[in-house]
Amino acid sequence: MRLLALLLAFAVAAPSQAQRPSPHAIDIPRWFSETFLDLREDVREAATQGKRVMLYFGQDGCPYCTALMQTNFSQRAIADKTRRHFVAIALNLWGDREVAWLDGRRMSEKALGHELRVQFTPTLFFLDQTGAVTLRLNGYLPPHRFDAALDFAAGLAGKGMRYDEYIQTAIKEAASATLHDEAFFATPPVALAGAKPVALLFETPYCAGCDELHREGLRRPEVRRLLERFSVYRLTLEDRHTPTTTWARELRVAYTPTIVFFHRGKEVFRIDAYLRPFHLASALDYVASGAYRKEPSFQRYLQARAERLRGRGEKVDLWN
Repeated sequence: MRLLALLLAFAVAAPSQAQRPSPHAIDIPRWFSETFLDLREDVREAATQGKRVMLYFGQDGCPYCTALMQTNFSQRAIADKTRRHFVAIALNLWGDREVAWLDGRRMSEKALGHELRVQFTPTLFFLDQTGAVTLRLNGYLPPHRFDAALDFAAGLAGKGMRYDEYIQTAIKEAASATLHDEAFFATPPVALAGAKPVALLFETPYCAGCDELHREGLRRPEVRRLLERFSVYRLTLEDRHTPTTTWARELRVAYTPTIVFFHRGKEVFRIDAYLRPFHLASALDYVASGAYRKEPSFQRYLQARAERLRGRGEKVDLWN
């Protein structure tokens, strides 16, 4: 009887009842929570602790996920701040575990990723005590930017501001005071309904990510060849009220650089994440080839493209 009682007590206390991370997902820190993946309950439980929920979508083989886990969360200040203000929950973009979303619908991890239009990994959703999404981060942010984003998502900073307004005041980094001109930029006014797909590049001065895009991504021969298939317009976000900033807000552009792709007057894809050259070239090819029409998942397209290139004997470096 004593043995039976011990077994029953262990069964009640065992954390294995909660859903463990899906196999083959990127390694996550031990302090991420294992829950039953009923997100309504997770939000309520986090609120009782004075915390919010941070929902992470990742996948195996994702260098940006690795950077988030090994670079950002290896910094004690960032890890401590995340643990102090958030209950962190990891989902596998291709996983089959059942998740109860905030409206009560139940679906697999991969179905939820599709429902939420997750096109980049990592993608992070920050949910407040009511379950409202206070911030969505599509893709990787380097530590100093991620730290500022945590402050906004936790409600510690930027009160009464949009995220794009806040981040311009919160981030001070060495960057060029002037914009970079490119020979392939088309002359305004913007024409969205032409035969070529259109790429709208939103930038600002003092944008280190913009500097890197011009210094590295836009210098690659493959990227240059692909850009010839687009009409590329550079639009500048400014503090003052202008038609460009109004349009950017209508398009919900919150980061720079952001590239919004149109074809025949309709938005078909966008890049508002930190992308290394291989992923930048893949995004351009995804739109230029029309692959987005047949394959709505950019991540599946990326995997298939990498396999094709390797099959031709080409080296594929996802980070460089």
